[in-house]
Amino acid sequence: MTKSLNALDWSLVQAFLAVAETGSLSAAARSLRLSQPTIGRHIRTIEEELGADLFKRQARGMALTELGTALLDPARAMREAAEALSRAAAGGETEMAGTVRITASLFVSHHILPKIIAEIRHDHPEIQIDLVASDQSENLLFREADIAVRMYRPRQLDMVTRHVGDVKLGVFAAKSYLARRGQPGDDDTLMDHDIVGYDRNEEIIQGFRDAGINVDRSFFSVRTDNQTVYWELVRSGCGIGFSQIRAGQNDPTVEEIALPFDIPVLSVWLTAHEQIRQNPRVACVWDILARKLAVECDAKSKPS
Repeated sequence: MTKSLNALDWSLVQAFLAVAETGSLSAAARSLRLSQPTIGRHIRTIEEELGADLFKRQARGMALTELGTALLDPARAMREAAEALSRAAAGGETEMAGTVRITASLFVSHHILPKIIAEIRHDHPEIQIDLVASDQSENLLFREADIAVRMYRPRQLDMVTRHVGDVKLGVFAAKSYLARRGQPGDDDTLMDHDIVGYDRNEEIIQGFRDAGINVDRSFFSVRTDNQTVYWELVRSGCGIGFSQIRAGQNDPTVEEIALPFDIPVLSVWLTAHEQIRQNPRVACVWDILARKLAVECDAKSKPS
């Protein structure tokens, strides 16, 4: 080897880790928000500097060589150290100006956060916002986001969490669908209607079963796991579906439906790394999110 791992440019190690963990240059490029040719150059450079191949090029991606596998844990340790340094530096900042990166689900990012972010920008124009709309759990330890809006309580160590409230869910159908099919009544008539369900996610199936209604995947007329697409299917008249109360009640194309059984609520949590939470602009955005999201949790469902 011509150079030790400790002396390598950190950007090259980042590229190595991204390719190793995603299995391809294109996926690594997306994860690092770089171009695929740039990632390819980084991999060629690190292999030339180490004097050995780290990957075997295959038809369906990139596989680690024996040396690449041996370097994986040390490279991850370097990443953890770099991120710890970054968090410590960010936590020690005193300037309000700068960027705060927020991650939330596709549905929350689409229907709830834009108005809140607009208010943040109006009141604090010195703060820029990156919104990561994703149903995947972004890793706060690696600064993929500064603040996460979660519909569950995170359990990672070194995290600050705050329960801001519980979002009620409601049942909705497009007015066009109800004009065509009529209002559902009790459990029996509900079973005669088209229900929009999830594809591989079994939360709705489990919800029906908890209510004493035994259904399986085939019961649902249309299925998708993308929550934003799910809501558009409901709005378009594909069937009855579920939504956060406020989003449904604010949509003039749909009507809320009362069901003879209760629907579970979604707990809303804010999460940030304890060091990042000390940053003044992160603390500012955190407090605004907590206050505004609590208002969203106050929406009332239609009485049954």
